[in-house]
Amino acid sequence: MFNSQRRESIFTENELFFCLFQGSFLGRLRHFIDIIDPSTLFVSETRLKECIKLLDDYKQGFLPAGVTDLQLWEAQKIKQAIIHPDTGEKIFMPFRMSGYVPFGTPIVIGLLLPNQTVVSTIIWQWLNQSHNACVNYANRNATKPTPTSKFLQGYVGAVTSAVSIAVGLNVLIQKANKLSPATRMIIQRLVPFPAVASANICNVGLMRHNELSEGVDVLDNNGNVVGSSKIAARHAIMETAFTRVVLPMPIFVLPPIIMSYLERLRFLQSHRRLLLPVHSFVCLVTFGLSLPVAISLFPQISQIEVSRLEQEIAMATDCKVVTYNKGL
Repeated sequence: MFNSQRRESIFTENELFFCLFQGSFLGRLRHFIDIIDPSTLFVSETRLKECIKLLDDYKQGFLPAGVTDLQLWEAQKIKQAIIHPDTGEKIFMPFRMSGYVPFGTPIVIGLLLPNQTVVSTIIWQWLNQSHNACVNYANRNATKPTPTSKFLQGYVGAVTSAVSIAVGLNVLIQKANKLSPATRMIIQRLVPFPAVASANICNVGLMRHNELSEGVDVLDNNGNVVGSSKIAARHAIMETAFTRVVLPMPIFVLPPIIMSYLERLRFLQSHRRLLLPVHSFVCLVTFGLSLPVAISLFPQISQIEVSRLEQEIAMATDCKVVTYNKGL
């Protein structure tokens, strides 16, 4: 923990992050539950600057009298929820991880609405992948600049793949005449998952393709850049893409199953106007539980053995292990 009484023991934020959160899934889960806390969306600019100054004072070995460990942890939580670790700049509110659930849930609800038409499928998939593209871009490894052209290419590719897969699956289901109406409805509700999961892989790969071509900075034990690694970038993107497959799994699978059961309840059959609020609540809860679990699968500040990286990096440092920002 932070210790305001031991002024001589000063750690960098990354060292603290490694010691306390990176070692286990439960540690990362606890950390990311804090990071996705929607209350951080309402932190004022003044409050954010106070938190950054407090953490800077701590790193320099000086803290005002009366500062508690709890205040330091709260400052760390606020900074990590709002500020990008590579650029030091604020992430736009809807694209922060703390904004993923509040801003993404209405889109999820739209994707899971029954009796989708081709037009509604295209609209909801476009909105979903547009939001995902911006979240992926905003939370990428930003040690290298990304040209606007790369962003636009990734955006078009992700949206096109999502819409194509979703529309194609819907057409196949509509042609399956042997299915009963109830079975067809359940399958139609499950269609968004393979569509979104496939598109999410494309989305991450295309939105962060610049990292594969340029590499990402890797750091030694002192936080100094020792080189730019395409191998580390590949690991980062593969792990992030995997989390984007795991994330929608419960979101797009559980609500349709739960709603197919709830819709048979006598109370909801006699109060049909409550179906949408109940559906929305189920989606919100599922999304809120799935997000921290998915992004906790891998450390954000990742470590990799130097022997697995490019030869020029191995020659540039005596460290056995280096670190890099995987992104979220």
